[in-house]
Amino acid sequence: MAYLKLERVEKLFGANRVIKGIDLEIKQGEFVVFVGPSGCGKSTLLRLIAGLENIDSGSLQLDGRDITHLPSSKRDLAMVFQSYALYPHMSVFENMSFALKLAKADPAVIQEKVGRAAKILNLTDYLERTPKELSGGQRQRVAIGRAIVRAPKVFLFDEPLSNLDAALRGQTRIEIAKLHRDLGATTIYVTHDQVEAMTLADRVVVLRDGQIEQVGTPLELYDRPANQFVAQFIGTPRMNVVAAADVAALETVYGLAVPPGGFVGLRPEYVTLRPAGQGLLQGTVDLVEALGAETLIYISTAQGAQLVSRLNERTPLRAGDHVGVQIDADTAHLFDAQGRITRTGQARDAVAH
Repeated sequence: MAYLKLERVEKLFGANRVIKGIDLEIKQGEFVVFVGPSGCGKSTLLRLIAGLENIDSGSLQLDGRDITHLPSSKRDLAMVFQSYALYPHMSVFENMSFALKLAKADPAVIQEKVGRAAKILNLTDYLERTPKELSGGQRQRVAIGRAIVRAPKVFLFDEPLSNLDAALRGQTRIEIAKLHRDLGATTIYVTHDQVEAMTLADRVVVLRDGQIEQVGTPLELYDRPANQFVAQFIGTPRMNVVAAADVAALETVYGLAVPPGGFVGLRPEYVTLRPAGQGLLQGTVDLVEALGAETLIYISTAQGAQLVSRLNERTPLRAGDHVGVQIDADTAHLFDAQGRITRTGQARDAVAH
């Protein structure tokens, strides 16, 4: 049974319809990530759930209760913003306890709840400090702690890691995953970073232009994308998608039925490099990105297609080298001219390079 349910939810800003009839059901305890490019409506949808924007049509239900038109303070939700939104003159303890004090909670209860949240987030030694005395990662943890002490029915995160540097993003992402596991709380998390979506989510909601493109587990979206947009949005580096005419050998050698004017999608890990003269295609290395644990090689084929190959090893190849390109046809995704998928490739557990 759905814990949080959106039915035909729409939002207009003037004549601009930014959320276009969203239907979505979220189970209790689920970690759901809204992901999509800038301007797709993911933060607006989160704000509609939070009550920070009014829903123009449709309904929103939480735990069997209609909250469509309730003010945000009555929805039993807690939101963590990108900007932390901490009171600079208050200590960490005061920031975390502020909502409970407004609700006139018992001081002993406040002390217990703040102490528990601080322990979970490793903030116990910082409770008397002000935000200016904390790092960016610590400030974000304070904002998360402020949400925890309220014990809401749903946690809402609006791109909480985007203000942090790369190392802190990785560390805080792990902390959020542990927090969800420990609390078992229903969580909705908005990000434009599909790596965050893949690593955190039980289910991912991919949005584009105010509509849902696909909902599924991270690996379902990776292995069985509904269309070309999802296929290229999920995965780093993104899926190679080339015109069928540029990889005609796939049709002539393997008999793949590519739709007229269609495209072939190939995950980088399934594009294998061979010595020049071997393989299905011939190409020239444009760039080698040596990342340590893996290597990305960018190739231009003789037919004009641009491909990326991912190797789990290092390579002596350099820009300008000629190579053969071998493609595992079983893993190829096929799209029609409109980007709709007509065949999903069969993922391999491992492909030798």
